[in-house]
Amino acid sequence: MDTGCGHAGRPAGTADGICPVHTQFLEGVTQLTTLGTDIAGYLKKQGVDVVFGIPGVHNVELYRGLEAAGITHVLARHEQGAGFMADGYARATGKPGVAFVITGPGVTNIMTPMGQAYSDSVPMLVISSCLPPEDDMPGRLHQMRDQVGAGACVCDWSQLASDAQRALELLDRAFAEFKSERRRPKHMTVPIDVLAGPGWQGHRAATPKPPVTADVSSDLQALADQLDRSSRPLFIFGGGAKAAWRDGREVLERSGGAAFVTYAGRGVIDSAHAMNFGPGLARSGSVDVLKRADLVIVVGSELAEVDIWRSHLGHEATLARIDIDPDVVADAHGAQIRIVARAEDALRELKGMIAVSTPKWDQDYIREKRAAFRSETDTDRPGIVPFVDAMAGVLPPDIQIFSDMTQFAYVAKETYPLSAPGLWHHPYGFGTLGYALPAAVGACLGASGEPVVAIAGDYGFQYTLQELGVAAELALPLVLVLWDNGRLKEIEDCMVRSQIRPNAVVAQNPDFSLLAASYGIAYEKADAPDAFAGRLAEALKRAGPTMIHVGPAESRH
Repeated sequence: MDTGCGHAGRPAGTADGICPVHTQFLEGVTQLTTLGTDIAGYLKKQGVDVVFGIPGVHNVELYRGLEAAGITHVLARHEQGAGFMADGYARATGKPGVAFVITGPGVTNIMTPMGQAYSDSVPMLVISSCLPPEDDMPGRLHQMRDQVGAGACVCDWSQLASDAQRALELLDRAFAEFKSERRRPKHMTVPIDVLAGPGWQGHRAATPKPPVTADVSSDLQALADQLDRSSRPLFIFGGGAKAAWRDGREVLERSGGAAFVTYAGRGVIDSAHAMNFGPGLARSGSVDVLKRADLVIVVGSELAEVDIWRSHLGHEATLARIDIDPDVVADAHGAQIRIVARAEDALRELKGMIAVSTPKWDQDYIREKRAAFRSETDTDRPGIVPFVDAMAGVLPPDIQIFSDMTQFAYVAKETYPLSAPGLWHHPYGFGTLGYALPAAVGACLGASGEPVVAIAGDYGFQYTLQELGVAAELALPLVLVLWDNGRLKEIEDCMVRSQIRPNAVVAQNPDFSLLAASYGIAYEKADAPDAFAGRLAEALKRAGPTMIHVGPAESRH
């Protein structure tokens, strides 16, 4: 790659890509220390190594201290891409993802990723610039009526850092809450004059409030007693139980119970476990299972619409909830046992309280139910399961996978086997298109050179296709599986079921092979499962990105 200064091979947007004449000038300039500089230093001390964003004239001060702090900045092609990259980085590493955006349009562009991160409990910190609050002159560059309020619509909190001390307090609060509360995105906006002003010299660091904890031992003991008496206990493990998967498996084994996992909780219990009903909770047949249970224990799940796709879970037994969010345990599902605690803390204590039991569920019944769920999935969206199976036969068991809102993903999240949690990432809840590619780019930055897979449909991919430029520029080991059915197939099917003549569901696609070539990345084509498996195996060996254009040929007409 040529940055325009004759430095081939150096990624754009970094200090290494600056023209020599600029470097000579900068070496002679005394480095200023501003609030922007101090923010970079603070982030580094919190373990932030990578920031995603786009610089502009309003937020340029945020970039003053990045190089000195040793933070890598990844230049996205759109703020939406930057936000999804921060999301993917956070999901892959467990560390907060950080993004820098400009006033006004930068904030509105990143609001979709913020909303997705809120829905999926992803730790993300967005730092934006803003106009000084007292400056109400109309027609200012990037002017926005209520930037704080806009951010508040899609994240845990959105706050104005009116001065350096307030910025320090908000940063302390954000990183403290990432460790102690439900992990959700935060937005801090800083006036451009404050960013360029003095830093924290003379300001004392704020003391974060300690997490509010309660002794739930008596509640856990009561739950353990019920588990010991139960003849058919049933667990439901959600995404909030991912960090507790080892203890969760031990509790399941000791109790003799069986389990469902939500889509976000896949892998908490190994897909191959004999007592795992799998991610079939949204299937109508799961209600029969729930009615057979005499105790239902939900760990780390909202039981949201996208988890069950019905208004009532379907249980008749006592319901217990373990969740870090007090609003969840007290929701309309009406749990009789409500334990507000982190899943890892609760399950660690619970496993020592329960007696060891033999399996209390019929394993043949569990196998039959799982087979029925898989058959229904194949019937609902025919022709996709063989491609998912082909992929499962090739990918390493610990690879990170990011999927978009596409039929391939809808089938895979019910049929793809996972032996551990936190490996398959999907835009649940908020359900935005364009997520997979930039999120996978972010994951690559935190994956220590290991391959990462992105799965996108031919339509949703085009929301953020420009982020292929980042993957190519950084030579990331990213495999993009492009599922092409030539239309918005899920919406077309919905229209047919609703007795609406399908319309507005077909769009002209680009020549994807030429698109890949224009970014200088490898391109492969596969119309059958066996060919797909072979192309995928080859792509995993490449050092740079590969696009694999997949889909049954008969679907594209």
